[in-house]
Amino acid sequence: MKRIAYIFPGQGAQYVGTGQDFYDTFQESKTVFEKASSILGMDMEELIFKDKHRLNMTQFTQIAMVTTCMAQVRVVNNLGIRPDVCAGLSVGEYPALMTCGVMSFEEGLSVVRKRGIYMDTALPPGYSTMAAVIGLSGEEVLKACNKTDERVTVANYNCPGQVVITGENKGIEKLSKSLKEMGARRIIPLKVSGAFHSPLLEDAGKKFLESLKGVAIHNPKIPYVSNVTGEYVYDNSTIKDLLSKQVYSPVLWQQSVEKMIDSGIDTFIEIGPGNTLSSFVKKINSTCKLINVDKVKDLERLQEVIDA
Repeated sequence: MKRIAYIFPGQGAQYVGTGQDFYDTFQESKTVFEKASSILGMDMEELIFKDKHRLNMTQFTQIAMVTTCMAQVRVVNNLGIRPDVCAGLSVGEYPALMTCGVMSFEEGLSVVRKRGIYMDTALPPGYSTMAAVIGLSGEEVLKACNKTDERVTVANYNCPGQVVITGENKGIEKLSKSLKEMGARRIIPLKVSGAFHSPLLEDAGKKFLESLKGVAIHNPKIPYVSNVTGEYVYDNSTIKDLLSKQVYSPVLWQQSVEKMIDSGIDTFIEIGPGNTLSSFVKKINSTCKLINVDKVKDLERLQEVIDA
């Protein structure tokens, strides 16, 4: 019997028109987009299907990603598929939480709206950034971060040979030179508005924790794996604290995937735009079955893999 994980991508995977064919094809997907518009008081169809400028602004990107993922997961669930665990990268953790019953779509989307605003406005424009480091291990990159006196650190442990660094611009520039000297094949600047998953955002994380005080957080009906710890979460006692820390702590994605595989997960269904997480999982363990659901046409292959 297959053991299935739903995984949800993070910021950067979005594109104009993401999820539109689900909106046009399935009433349950259309309902999610319409409900999101009502909850947030903005036209989410206009934002996601037409407005490239706002779609790539953090405070709008995050609500767009969550809305799209939830519109698609409703259709996947209606195929009769049920995950054994859920996980998501950064903001992708929120559709995972909603799917696991930790928070409602209504409260969760409002929470994500606040999260995006806090992260987008935490630092001055042009002050900080992130970059992907290709060809070095997480341990090597972290060691290099710890050696410098600049305010830089590891933001994401994505997969073997791919780590993301985060921090002040001058620190990222200086560290990039050192990493190339250490043997990094490429350093790829990321198109982001600030140093996410960095201690520079600790105040934003604490402000976000305050906003979570009135939010109903339930015990997961399905376990999920936390970005902050790379461990399964089975009850609600630590979730708010973990969500706050996630804003300014490294995303342990590779460790999360390894934990799921160690627990018997052999099939990963990536739900949302692109196939970034599937490519990470493949590099972590090439024996797992991988399906990404981005377009309606992907549902046919999903059904074939599940039925096999």
